[in-house]
Amino acid sequence: MREWHNTYKDQGLVVIGNHYPEFNHEHDLDNLREAIIRLDVPYAVAQDNDGTTWRAYKNRYWPTRYLIDKAGQVRYFHIGEGAYAETDAAIQTLLAETYP
Repeated sequence: MREWHNTYKDQGLVVIGNHYPEFNHEHDLDNLREAIIRLDVPYAVAQDNDGTTWRAYKNRYWPTRYLIDKAGQVRYFHIGEGAYAETDAAIQTLLAETYP
């Protein structure tokens, strides 16, 4: 995620992490802030304590990556690790599209 953010942010890619806590201490926003600083996460991370966003995408697995186009439609997703070249190609394709 960091590499894609750094590579494509100036071309319009916006990376947003969704933090859906697994453990009680992860619900604390200060703990999330500390982790973002400690891990030097360069992109936005949303705190999803109630799992609202997680459920809205019918997400069941971690990690899952979603690519959303300029019109707000999910155009690509990948469950689990891997498929990095495929995801990168999908990012490039979506960035090359004109805004509707």
